[in-house]
Amino acid sequence: MKALTILAAMLLVSMNSFGAESTADKITRAQSAAHPAISKDATVFDMDGTVLKKGTNGWICLPGVLSGDGKPMCNDDVWMKMMKAVKTKSDFKADRIGISYMMQGDAMVSNSSPYATDKNNGDVWVQEGPHLMIIVPQEMLKGLTDDPFNGGPYVMWKDTPYAHIMVPVKAEK
Repeated sequence: MKALTILAAMLLVSMNSFGAESTADKITRAQSAAHPAISKDATVFDMDGTVLKKGTNGWICLPGVLSGDGKPMCNDDVWMKMMKAVKTKSDFKADRIGISYMMQGDAMVSNSSPYATDKNNGDVWVQEGPHLMIIVPQEMLKGLTDDPFNGGPYVMWKDTPYAHIMVPVKAEK
């Protein structure tokens, strides 16, 4: 029995040491969020803010949006400012266009609020496949639908300072 316990403990230690994701794997996943012409020279941050790879083109790529979600994204500086505002629940006003790539898709999120966590709250929830996200000054969103099932671009988080255009890029079959 003692030998079995020791073997089980060794197996668990072994599995944990191989289960940790390498820096190279995180960088590869982060860079998969955008076209290589953008992502290969982007700075890559880990979810805790650690720089995994210093870039030269002003773009920032992340291996995930939320810790453990594995949904990478690459953002320009405007989009990074918006993400900081969402994180700190502070006001945000776009003064120019901002772009984010999520070519590996996204997790299930509320189309109404970045803070929603209850999928039974009455919001429309959507899990978008590969897409671009575009921030523009709010007045430029007028006339765009917020229906994520319309078959084209739509506004997410419409009634918040974080409203942006979602642009699906993979044709549904």
